[in-house]
Amino acid sequence: MNRRTLLAVSIAAIVAILVITWLIVRTKAQKAPEARGSEATAQAPSVTVTKVISRDLNRDVRLPSELQAYQDVALYAKVPGFVEWIGVDRGSIVKAGQLLMRMSAPELAAQRSESAAKTRGAQSQTSEAEARVGSIKAQRLEAEAKLASDEATYKRLKAASATPGVVAGNDVDVAEKLVEADRARVKLYEENEKAALAQVKALAENAKAVGEAAKSVEDIESYLRVKAPFDGVITERNVHKGSLVGPSGGPAATAMLRVRQIAKLRLVVSVPESNVGGISQGDKVSFSVPAFPGQTFVGEVQRVSQSLDVRTRTMPVELDVANSPALLSPGMYAEVVWPVRRKESSLFLPPSAIATTTERVFVIRIRNGVTEWVDVKRGEAMGDLIEVFGALDQGDVVAVRGTDELREGTQVTPKEPPPKQQ
Repeated sequence: MNRRTLLAVSIAAIVAILVITWLIVRTKAQKAPEARGSEATAQAPSVTVTKVISRDLNRDVRLPSELQAYQDVALYAKVPGFVEWIGVDRGSIVKAGQLLMRMSAPELAAQRSESAAKTRGAQSQTSEAEARVGSIKAQRLEAEAKLASDEATYKRLKAASATPGVVAGNDVDVAEKLVEADRARVKLYEENEKAALAQVKALAENAKAVGEAAKSVEDIESYLRVKAPFDGVITERNVHKGSLVGPSGGPAATAMLRVRQIAKLRLVVSVPESNVGGISQGDKVSFSVPAFPGQTFVGEVQRVSQSLDVRTRTMPVELDVANSPALLSPGMYAEVVWPVRRKESSLFLPPSAIATTTERVFVIRIRNGVTEWVDVKRGEAMGDLIEVFGALDQGDVVAVRGTDELREGTQVTPKEPPPKQQ
């Protein structure tokens, strides 16, 4: 090969190398932005997300409670005495007004006899005074009649004395003095009658006081007969015939009898502070007791204390329970299925979406692919969701797994969770 041919071949090779190099550089320049975009996409983490949903809170919680008698009365002796007769025992069914026991107190009988004697004496004195008033009144009427007669005689004599010689002047003077004496006698009887009436009034007041004292003794004696205050059952009996009983010395004193009304019971439930918002009078609530497993009873909300116990942060609520078959008894523990409701719809999330640190409780909301922390408060659990309160709206997208490792402002790629297998 001559020199000219060799030169042409070399030049062609160099041109070919330059063209190939230019094409390679151009291709790399075109692929560089795409590579950078793919790298950025690969660096943004994928986050499984869920949506905030709105539902009506409707769940039941089980609360411990206690059955109590609707009425519960301990019977004590009002006055000292001995048990003379007792007609009931523990478990006896009684009716309102039924005689339960009778006591005797000899000193009360003596007081009653004395009061009766005083009453009879006061009544006798009053009767004598009234008779004296009647006698004085009769004398006054007789004196008034004599006064009227003597006044008529005096007037006739005085008129006749106007004719000289018909009537002696001495007779007129005697008639006048007689009239004055009659008037004095009438006035005296009137004063005596007033005094006798005042005495009768005083004796009547005394007789009334004596009678009230006698009635008081009778009333005290009525306490010796102990009667049932209402329909119920005797649950305690601590005395027997011949026992000496007396007034209670205080709340710790032993009662003679205890009567409880069990046809209707009170079910007392201590409702936690977080669940008191849905309480409504008249609501029907079911409960069960260990004595009758598998059997459900119903109570009706009747009384709400409207005050929390500062120690337990619970509110006592009373339900009325009809107990006509008498299956339930006071003192039984019950488990109440208490309904928890909200007046308005609430927002719910899976429990895993709530992150908890020493400083805050929050969820991670994702907007436009960027994370942000939203402070929340937990509410009630319902199924596999939990109620949340905070600056959230229905439909907000949040991370299914809340963690402080996913910082605010992080670029992420939201990813829908896999469908649940049926």
